[in-house]
Amino acid sequence: MPDISLTMIVVLCLAAAAAGWIDAVVGGGGLLLLPALLLGLPNVPAAHILGTNKAVAIVGTTGAAVTYARKAPVDVKSAVRIGLMALAGSMTGAFFAAGISSDVLRPVIMVVLLGVAAFVLLRPSFGKAQAGGPATRGRHITAVVLVGGGIGFYDGLFGPGTGTFLVLALTAVLHLDLVTASATAKIVNVCTNGGALAMFAYQGTVLWQLAALMAVFNLAGGMFGARMALKKGSEFVRGVLLVVVFSLVAKLAFDQWTA
Repeated sequence: MPDISLTMIVVLCLAAAAAGWIDAVVGGGGLLLLPALLLGLPNVPAAHILGTNKAVAIVGTTGAAVTYARKAPVDVKSAVRIGLMALAGSMTGAFFAAGISSDVLRPVIMVVLLGVAAFVLLRPSFGKAQAGGPATRGRHITAVVLVGGGIGFYDGLFGPGTGTFLVLALTAVLHLDLVTASATAKIVNVCTNGGALAMFAYQGTVLWQLAALMAVFNLAGGMFGARMALKKGSEFVRGVLLVVVFSLVAKLAFDQWTA
């Protein structure tokens, strides 16, 4: 592990806890965790930052997924199917990533996110329990192919906001309430994070000691966030969702401006 001051370790652990909470409620914890690692470990190669990020995130995501699965009506089998397709999609996206400029993707994603925010604001019923009735078999197939494969591909290609996109897409396609969509997204995230972590571990680009310490805080944040979402319901998740969407737009705009 690189030489890190005690103060920076404390900051990184607090960032891991906050990221776990955000990720459990609505996805997007990487918006906080990854920049914190990049700023806190400026001399560490990017591959090690990404590998350590995945090692931390998968622990909190798994804890949140287990917490949700115990108390929310989650279709675990469907979630795993979507997760496996997302894993395949992310590997495909990573294959094409080298040929795609993030400068081209950022404006497109910003427009999409602003459209999503407007839709959520203008449709108060979005994300309420079974707003469109039970999902059909066709919708489940669509969720596996388009949500799993499509968002998985995006995750491998570009990445920011993947968890948030999963929540939104699962809500729209499967007619889930936002709490159940968040729970399902966590199981999908466990699948995709597991595949990515296996690759980083094989390449030897994980700072295991630091990751283990941060993972404890990420787990606590994730489980607390899941319990809070279950307790407060879809309206609470909807509010956090809008905050995360606008934060993601701001981050992408800043990255585009400074590129």
